Amino acid sequence: MQPPTLVDTHCHLYFDWFDEDREGVIQRAMDAGVRFMVTPAVDLESAEQAIELSRSNAGIYAAVGIHPNECSRCDETSWKSVKELASAPKVVAIGEIGLDYYRDRTDRGVQIAALEKQLEIASSLGLPVILHNRDSEDDLLSILESWCAGDGVPDPPGVWHAFNLSIEWAERIRGLGFYLGIGGVVTFKNARLLRDTVGRLPLDDIVLETDSPFLSPHPYRGKRNEPARVKLIAETIAALQGTTFEEVARRTTENAGKLFGIRM
Repeated sequence: MQPPTLVDTHCHLYFDWFDEDREGVIQRAMDAGVRFMVTPAVDLESAEQAIELSRSNAGIYAAVGIHPNECSRCDETSWKSVKELASAPKVVAIGEIGLDYYRDRTDRGVQIAALEKQLEIASSLGLPVILHNRDSEDDLLSILESWCAGDGVPDPPGVWHAFNLSIEWAERIRGLGFYLGIGGVVTFKNARLLRDTVGRLPLDDIVLETDSPFLSPHPYRGKRNEPARVKLIAETIAALQGTTFEEVARRTTENAGKLFGIRM
């Protein structure tokens, strides 16, 4: 009997953490029922690597974008390259983009300008966005509200990656049409706010993600993460919502298909 179909909507498979066993990681994901994986870039080099992975693996799709911690040197030539790379086959989103006020590596004004530029690119190409947030939700949501009020915004507009906020924030973000990416943190017993929020979220709001190689779920916390472990995230969501793993798998897979335009 085939396992239920799952989608890992966020895994950085090009990182050198996977250099020794990347094919094995991909095969383990497939064996666990992870039929599709989306691997978002963080800069131009990783965008090319993500695209190459998508070319050589039927179940892998790419996203192209500049992470807020990597945008300090970007100029108009960089944005032209982002747009050109995003036009490649199997690129399904602009990402990982957003704001990061936690690490504070890049001036906030530079981050905001980079985000706004990449939102423009997403609109011009009709691609959803994969959003990064660290301690920046007020500014990020304000920018998204302005973007969503404009013309040419993709429908759905994107996903809020690594969502870890309250139900009130979830409702505001979903009010703009964004999905919420739920990852390994939801399996941590001390993540009480997130677990409470996820237990109250409609499944129509959720997509699954691992953020591999980071944020490995329990019982692998602290170890290198990989897409096969998205199953543990789905099982935890099912327990929090009092439903079945199969139902979580089915609904979140449908959501990922709608988000990225992938035929499931």
